[in-house]
Amino acid sequence: MLDLLIRSGTVVDGTSAPARQADVGVRSGRVVAIGDVDEPASKVLDATGLMVAPGFVDLHTHYDAQLFWDPTASPSPLHGVTTVIGGNCGFSLAPAGPEHAGYLSRMMARVEGMPLPALEAGLDWEWSSFGEWLARLEGRLGVNAGFLAGHSTIRRAAMGDRAVGGEASAEEVEAMVAALKDAMAQGALGLSTSQAHTHHDGEGQPVPSRAAGRSELEALARAVAEHPGTTLELIVPGCLNGFSDEEVELLASLSLLANRPANWNVLGVSAMNPAGVEHQLAASDAAAERGAKVVALTLPHTMKIRLSFENGAILDGLPGWREILALPIPERIAALSDPEVRRRLDEGAHSKDAGIIGALANWKMLRFDEIFDPSNADCEGKSVGEVAAERGQSPFDAMLDVVVTDRLRTGLRPPIPETEADWELRAKVWRDPRTVVGGSDAGAHLDVMCGAVYSTALLGEGVAKRGLLSWEEAVHELSDVPARLYGLRDRGRLAEGWWADIVVFDPEEVGHGPERTRDDLPGGASRLYAEATGIEHVIVNGTEIVAGKAFTGDLPGALIRSGRDTDTVTVPGGTR
Repeated sequence: MLDLLIRSGTVVDGTSAPARQADVGVRSGRVVAIGDVDEPASKVLDATGLMVAPGFVDLHTHYDAQLFWDPTASPSPLHGVTTVIGGNCGFSLAPAGPEHAGYLSRMMARVEGMPLPALEAGLDWEWSSFGEWLARLEGRLGVNAGFLAGHSTIRRAAMGDRAVGGEASAEEVEAMVAALKDAMAQGALGLSTSQAHTHHDGEGQPVPSRAAGRSELEALARAVAEHPGTTLELIVPGCLNGFSDEEVELLASLSLLANRPANWNVLGVSAMNPAGVEHQLAASDAAAERGAKVVALTLPHTMKIRLSFENGAILDGLPGWREILALPIPERIAALSDPEVRRRLDEGAHSKDAGIIGALANWKMLRFDEIFDPSNADCEGKSVGEVAAERGQSPFDAMLDVVVTDRLRTGLRPPIPETEADWELRAKVWRDPRTVVGGSDAGAHLDVMCGAVYSTALLGEGVAKRGLLSWEEAVHELSDVPARLYGLRDRGRLAEGWWADIVVFDPEEVGHGPERTRDDLPGGASRLYAEATGIEHVIVNGTEIVAGKAFTGDLPGALIRSGRDTDTVTVPGGTR
């Protein structure tokens, strides 16, 4: 007797093999039959007209905290994701203990856009090691989840306050290496680190990992090589604005020392700068010449941000704005209603000190993406310029009048030009072996975006709408490619004997809806959330977790532990 039979679907197995009409039988959490299956089953799903594929693997999320209050990792499974990897960018919740809770919470709130009230209300910090933290999640996950050990967290645990800006002594580096080895022995999937100039802690100082010298990074990379089934994730400044020769050399060297692939986040793709894309990918070629492997994560869609005067993210970088946006809500509303304050803010936004963020000061081009007060409902979907013209106001005054009436919650969307040439170049990049589709940041930046839509964006926009990839290619990029990079054992494909992580979707309907605010975080905090379309069933380890576009409440997810659940992926020129 089968536990589950998915009948008469079009099976796309993740390997890029041609799709075929077949049944899929599941028993004890694993796929046991693909083909014409006539064995009886406890549950039968009719997949006629639907595609049956392996669940998608999201390598770059920040669900570390959310999984404590939301074991489904919503909304990612609604978009077909069955496995998530957290602890990226050097930020994890362990192995630092409760004495570091305040600093780490403030850091995560600042650098990853997680509301501090949610972190304070949703986490109890009753752990002092990576293993103790993982144990808190064991048996209560809706998705499969694995976690890297974050360099900033390890550095804070080893150095305390000196972790910010301080040079580590030899003894402190040894302590970091020991902590990383312990974390990997307890299940961490490897090391993540960041030297990105945009990463600051809750006090506005560079995050701890940014103070690491070359010898510290190399020592940690060597430690990764000593534990099976591990990997390396990192960000250097050039990931955002173009690699220097020194950074290219560093990426390759760390991969060689770790004897593991290194992936970096995130490769932006624009048809206006194809040479820049190739320059970034050339880092992979340089690494390969030395026997290393470096790959770029790349999103399948344009990253769209949303601005809000409630959270102030990005806007607080405009000259003279930070002090106003840091005021308590009632005082902020009063200030933003004051004509003199408005004049100063507008002046600062248009000053030469505004830099690249000053492009936002073309207020008339911003669009009202979400309105909360019914009196302004007719503004939703319109540009600020359109509303200003209707009301006979300047664009800045019209925008702030709506924002104040909304008690600052208004969602504002900057225009992001996107062309068919962009999509065509992206499709070329998706197929490139130097890249992996990913970089969603799902679970983070909750106030400006919902990155969980990356998979349905690829399927809906890239395949169903534009035909830039075949269904076989797209599923391969979302499942098998990331799974093989991290050595996920028996996951990423639909194959007999492999874990039954499965997504069943309608190829004519697959896609995602608009981002909308949900007030469902601990502490009364909000987040941006997007539903999926066309994702009919999502199955994790043989149990359905999404049915008819809603969560079932079942929690069959597994913790992915290094060595136990992952195979070692080495590089040709590695040290071991």
